[in-house]
Amino acid sequence: MGAYNSLIRRLGHQAWFAATARQLVPIDRWIFRRTGGRWSVIGKHGLPSLLLTTTGRKSGQPRTAPLLYARDGDAFVVIGSNWGQQHHPGWSANLLASPEATVAVGDTQIPVRAALTTGAERDRLWSLALQAWPAYTSYAKRANGRDLRIFRLERR
Repeated sequence: MGAYNSLIRRLGHQAWFAATARQLVPIDRWIFRRTGGRWSVIGKHGLPSLLLTTTGRKSGQPRTAPLLYARDGDAFVVIGSNWGQQHHPGWSANLLASPEATVAVGDTQIPVRAALTTGAERDRLWSLALQAWPAYTSYAKRANGRDLRIFRLERR
């Protein structure tokens, strides 16, 4: 892990960093798409990132969010941290309403089916996610008691 990656991981615990990064999401989504996943404002720097496209639960329209992920075999693990805000991210509610989605990792589009995890499985995947992004612990504290949703995205 390089010095820059270490710095990003340390800054990730800071509330101001999360607030700033949250504002960059629309720009990041655009850059990620235009470069085929080679560049990202938020998620690169040695961090595994993907674009998750869900179906909007109210609109029925595709909704895309850049996310960090952890690998669990052939599956992807994503956390509904919403940068530590008090409410769940929209993409997680979309997955609960319609678990069929697509992830883009680099130029590769992968159809997936989401499963919300609970119990021992949730605990196991939480540990995997913390290896990818330790700042999730800070996000969980700032979420003020909200359980962060953890999804396992399995290839269809």
